[in-house]
Amino acid sequence: MKFETLMLRTLFVACLAVCSLIMGAMLTTTASPSTQLVASRTVGSILLSAPTTCALPADGVVCPRLNG
Repeated sequence: MKFETLMLRTLFVACLAVCSLIMGAMLTTTASPSTQLVASRTVGSILLSAPTTCALPADGVVCPRLNG
């Protein structure tokens, strides 16, 4: 019984340490210049640079067919 308890507590501490390291890395990481460039774009410029054709097959639901 003592061995199982020790193993569970060790697993808990290891998981807590890994989660803390991941959270710390997410909070201290700075964005790369290309990510900052994308974040500074306006919604209008993003919509204007959107592709004019659908990359999926035209099924009438996801990619509506334009008759005209």
